Amino acid sequence: MIFVDEAKTGNIKELGTSAPSAIQVLTVIGQIEGHQVLAEENKTTKYEHVLPLLAAVEESPDVQGLLILLNTVGGDIEAGLAIAELIAGMRKPTASLVLGGGHSIGVPLAVAARRSFIAPSASMTIHPVRMNGTVIGVSQTYEYFARTQERIVRFVTANSHISRERFLDYMLRTGELANDVGSIIDGQQAVSCGLIDSLGSLADALTWLHGQTE
Repeated sequence: MIFVDEAKTGNIKELGTSAPSAIQVLTVIGQIEGHQVLAEENKTTKYEHVLPLLAAVEESPDVQGLLILLNTVGGDIEAGLAIAELIAGMRKPTASLVLGGGHSIGVPLAVAARRSFIAPSASMTIHPVRMNGTVIGVSQTYEYFARTQERIVRFVTANSHISRERFLDYMLRTGELANDVGSIIDGQQAVSCGLIDSLGSLADALTWLHGQTE
């Protein structure tokens, strides 16, 4: 049995009963919307809908595993880390699948699952913490950015096999992104450096989850 949620409504819909175990599917696409509401034309995943859904999955006797489908372009850091921490702390088997691209906060979300997959054509964008809009120009602002970035580095390295040194090298590399700092690595690179566990498709992620639940 496979269930799927709609991230904007928090609804769970039963899709079928052909599989031997119940897998919840969570889609995280577009930007992670946090406390600030984004414009209507932006595709968003609202974290206040995702958090209670994750808690419900953990407690539901009808759900035996969680599959997270990721195609993100960044978003609210605090909201993204909150989702990632909940996923990382779940007892039930969890798998993530990066499709298209995992940008910024999509990296912690991908590695938060117990097993991470990335499509061969997908990519991961790794860059330092930055902020759009008005910034208060004081030394404490830089310290806040540094502390926030360190939280991300610690989470990613604790939940994947990439070394701190290599992850920072990708994050702070210059000359690779136009008008920006950071790196874009493809699916094979993401696996080779230890950031993601395996290259794979939807079938691979579901096969792993069913194996864990059985």
